[in-house]
Amino acid sequence: MADPVRYWLFKSEPSAFSIDDLAASPKQTALWDGVRNYQARNFLRDDVQTGDLVFFYHSREEPLGIVGTMKVVRAGYPDPTQFNPASKYYDAKSPPDAPRWIGVDVQLMQKFPAVVTRDQLAAHPKTASMLVMKRGMRLSIQPVTRSEWLHVHQLAGVRQ
Repeated sequence: MADPVRYWLFKSEPSAFSIDDLAASPKQTALWDGVRNYQARNFLRDDVQTGDLVFFYHSREEPLGIVGTMKVVRAGYPDPTQFNPASKYYDAKSPPDAPRWIGVDVQLMQKFPAVVTRDQLAAHPKTASMLVMKRGMRLSIQPVTRSEWLHVHQLAGVRQ
């Protein structure tokens, strides 16, 4: 029996890669690369699977919040940017025969009509305790519960 779908939140700075960049990608699909935190890498390597559903979260630029949804269309594989000396994500200590960093391919499912902001998330008991809301939580890859997934869609005013 296949594992049930899991839910995630992936953070990206819009100046580096935004939901509009994903929408403009061929087949609205792209490699989610550049993850350079070991715990986030472990999620990508060990837990994120094809078919999992993901919130796209814009970080570090106002307004902070969830801007849409994606689906994982290819599970973890070596992030090619770690081997490219011209990439800002290059890691000279990551050999091709034992890669350190993992990426996944994601495909746009839905862009929300408006950002579901941190203030909106904080105002609702079903979303106020999301990991992204915890003080000091900087992980770019975070698990989300099904209840949180459903409630964020309600806040966005869209069907999932």
